[in-house]
This record gives sequence, structure tokens and C-alpha cells, in this order.
Amino acid sequence: MNPLSLVFVVALVLALVLRLWLSLRQTRHVMHHRDAVPAPFAADIGLDSHRKAADYTAAKGRLGRLSLLLDFAVVLIWTLGGGLAALDGLWRGLPFSYLSTGVLVIASFAVVNALIGLPLSLYSTFGIEADFGFNRTTWRIWTLDLLKSTLLAVALGVPLLYAALALMKWSGDLWWLYVWALWFGFSLVLTWAYPKFIAPLFNKFSPLTDQGLKTRIEGLLSRCGFKSQGVFVMDGSTRSAHGNAYFTGFGSNKRIVFFDTLMATLQPEEIEAVLAHELGHFKLKHVIQRLVLTAALGLAGLALLGWLSTRDWFYTGLGVAAPSGYMALLLFTLLLPPFLLLLEPLGSAWSRKHEFEADAYARAQADGAALVRALVKLYRDNASTLTPDPLHSAFYDSHPPALSRIARLQSGR
Repeated sequence: MNPLSLVFVVALVLALVLRLWLSLRQTRHVMHHRDAVPAPFAADIGLDSHRKAADYTAAKGRLGRLSLLLDFAVVLIWTLGGGLAALDGLWRGLPFSYLSTGVLVIASFAVVNALIGLPLSLYSTFGIEADFGFNRTTWRIWTLDLLKSTLLAVALGVPLLYAALALMKWSGDLWWLYVWALWFGFSLVLTWAYPKFIAPLFNKFSPLTDQGLKTRIEGLLSRCGFKSQGVFVMDGSTRSAHGNAYFTGFGSNKRIVFFDTLMATLQPEEIEAVLAHELGHFKLKHVIQRLVLTAALGLAGLALLGWLSTRDWFYTGLGVAAPSGYMALLLFTLLLPPFLLLLEPLGSAWSRKHEFEADAYARAQADGAALVRALVKLYRDNASTLTPDPLHSAFYDSHPPALSRIARLQSGR
């Protein structure tokens, strides 16, 4: 057996076992604490809401474990099972150019993966989310979203793939550097364009009309030295009962967005505190730091791919006999995830550190007690568990556990 084949299978199995174990730990821990609301939340979150959050977490965990097993099988079939080789052979047998063949292979791969994952996605939306009272998506909305997403992926992805494959084939040994520049530039343009040109294809964004709240928010923006194209309310309730807020875009095209579900739940001072938290990420350079890290990791990954793509064992070890640039891209996306698993806790810890820092910034710019009240309402209304397993949380959670986050806010640290 090719050494890479053995290493790949071992890494896949270990990653699967670790993820399943963490998922089971999470479910057991949450269900063990199902019948007792943690003391700091007892006055604000009822036992029924706490039990609902536990059951919701357990239901998502069961679906997640099924998804892990399915992904494991699919990756093996694509690689050592000969799936990619068969797909490549199918398109190579037709009279298309090299670039068109590559684009068609990658597009076919994406379509097949989407179809395989479709039943679980539908069950998540129309099963679990509906059972717990969160889903508001109709079949019509779901179908239109799928159609628009597909057309957008084709319109943006196909030209990008043609350009990347052309660079891989004809720009020499440093193709990976040029592809990185193409990818990074495309990412920046997409981030800039998203709030104004892409997001409105899926949701309606209305300017904030509450004059009192608008005045309060404008005062906060002035104190924070933040300029944006406006504060908008998104019709999130057309798809889900979950509430959220986010900051998007960059440069002159920045927007602050509140879900209408969030606006219906929080008081003005609580909305101001949530916004102050989001602005904290901007003022403390978290957005720039993430952008720089993403760019650096992307460059390192493409440099590694540039080396691997010249090695025959890279292809044969993953079930492909005919080397090509497009096949190198696909194999790399399947090879990398199990080897990056142990880095996930580092990324999660870094993200949680940013959340604590943004909380501290919000406490300095707005009402810290209001932020606590807003977070408690979000935990309750989104059925977020208050008692996650510590190890599972360390691996996966981008936000601090509820107990530690509230405790830090209340202590003033």
C-alpha cells in the first residue's frame, strides 16, 4: 500500500473517532444537567426553556454524528474507492478542453456532494428546527434560496475556477503564489460586495426607523469613531426564529445588521450593548487579524499544494492515476481536514479571547448590565445550552460558555 494511503486512512479514522467521542461527551454532559438551571440564570431562564435547550443540543448532536459517518464514507469513496478517478475519466472521454474538463470535474464533484448531503440538510431545517419551533422557511423560500445560491455559485465560481486552473497550468512553478493572489483578491472583493449586492438577493434589509433607537446608536457610533453605510434590520424571521446581529463589509461599504427577531426581543439599551460588542471586534482589529491569518494560512496551504502536486505518490496514494491541476485541488481539499483537527482548539481559543475582549469593549462603551441581559435572552430564545461539555467547548466553541462569559462581564474583568 502507498504510504500516503495508510497515513490518510489512519488520520481519517482517528479524526472520526475523536469527533464522535466529543459529540457523545457533549450530549451526555448536557443531558446530565438537563433538570437544573445553573444558579446565575435561574431567575431569568425557566426549567422548561433549559430542558428545551438540552433536548435541542442532543437532537443536533445525533444529526451531527450521522453527518460525520456519512462524510467519512463519502471521502473514502471519492479517494481510495476510485470515485474521483471515475469522475475524471468520464469527463476526459468527452471533447472538452483541459480547462473546461477541470471545471466540469470540480462542478460535478460539488453537485454530487450537495446531493448526498441534501437529506440531512432538509431534516435539519424541516425536522429538527421545525420540531423546536425555530424553522419558518417554507418550501417555496427554500427552493428559491437553493436556485439563487446555485446560480450565484456558477456566476462567481466558474470564472474563478477557469482563471485558477489556467494559472496552475501555464504560470510556471510559482503558480501557487499567483493563485493565492487571485483567491485573496477575489475574497476581498466578495467581502466588499456582499452587504450591498449579494445579501439583498436573499433577504430584505430596511433602514432602522425607530428614531429613539437610531439616535442612541448614532451616539454609540460617534463615540466609537465608526462610520458605516447605515444600520439595517434584516427579515430573518422569514426563515428562522433565531436572533442575531452582525457587522459586515469593509472600507466604505460597511453595514451593521440586526435580525428583526432580535429587535423584537431586546430593549433599546440591550441593542446598543450588543452593537457595542460587534463594534469592539472592529475597533480591536479582530477583523483585520482574522483576515491576515486567513491570508497567511491560505498562502501556506497553496505552497504545500504546489509541492504535493508535483509528486506522483500524492495522486496514486489517494486513488487517482492521472495527475492534473484540478485533481490536485480536489485531493487537497479531501486530504487536509483530518490533519488540521488538532489545530481547531487553538482557533477556538483565539476566537473566544476575541469575544471576551469585545465584551470588555462593550462594557466600556455601553451598559455592561444591559449586555448581560441581552445575552441571557439570546441564550434562552436560541435554545443555547448553558452547560456545554468543557472539552467539546474547547474544541469547537467560537464563543465562551455562557457561565464564564456572564461571570466575567459581571465581575468587570
